[in-house]
Amino acid sequence: MQNEHQYDVMIIGGGPAGLSAAMVLGRCRRKVILFDTHKQRNRFSDAMNGFITRDGIKPSKFIEIAREELAAYDVVLRACAIKKVHHIKGGFEAEDEDGEKFWSKKLLLATGLKDRVPEIPGIEEMYGKSVHHCPYCDGWESRDKSLAAYGKNRNGVGLALSLKSWSPYVTLFTDGTNKLTSADIAQLQRNGISLNTKKITKLEGEGAQLQQIVLADGTSEKCEAMFFSTGTEQQCELGVMLGCEFTHRGVVKTRKLQKTNVKGLFVAGDAARDVQLVIVAAAEGTKAAVAINMELQEESRK
Repeated sequence: MQNEHQYDVMIIGGGPAGLSAAMVLGRCRRKVILFDTHKQRNRFSDAMNGFITRDGIKPSKFIEIAREELAAYDVVLRACAIKKVHHIKGGFEAEDEDGEKFWSKKLLLATGLKDRVPEIPGIEEMYGKSVHHCPYCDGWESRDKSLAAYGKNRNGVGLALSLKSWSPYVTLFTDGTNKLTSADIAQLQRNGISLNTKKITKLEGEGAQLQQIVLADGTSEKCEAMFFSTGTEQQCELGVMLGCEFTHRGVVKTRKLQKTNVKGLFVAGDAARDVQLVIVAAAEGTKAAVAINMELQEESRK
């Protein structure tokens, strides 16, 4: 092992969870390296909402401020992807995309998730602006507008009901599928939610602002914002590579203080939890950092 590539902690993922953990560990005088590919889940959004003192900040600006603050704590930042990682005696070995290797006593995965964005023509330029995956993040900005809840089969029912908190004008679009139960339909009707099962051809609007949903039969429906429920997947396969246990939702199963079933491995942020909010990810990163430091303290005692 080369000393310059030996660390107390490696953090893979430079979003809110990884950055928060890096700050706490840096303040604990740990030798930390953070790897980041700059592909945070919310990078397409104009604003990061619901984070106290940072409400409405541009996601890239939030990352920039956090990285500047880490400079005071000598955290090493590397803009590269880790392609391989192994659990070895005494810690972990990681290899980046160029074949360079790094070692650490503890490892924190904060790699996050990526959304399965619906494959609808016109959606790419609107995603993060007027098409969203999280009403808790963007519902306020869409309040009282005509909203579309998108989900095939029965996947959008819960989302449609949830959106009623933000607007009375909600339509569930199932995009050519029609597997709702009679109970689903009755509940939608009771709550004043319209249902459209026609196949969607494309989204139309002005620039990034959605204005209407065009349907396969040539008709269209006015819509000012869309929220979709199509699931997520892990940003990378490192958790699988390390032998992590996963929940039925596809996120890593964590124990107390973000510990996993693998000794010395912690997971924080969207990759580990079902409540996928930026402020929760940051909190989990902090919890993981405290647990990691406590383990390192215990292991160093004589």
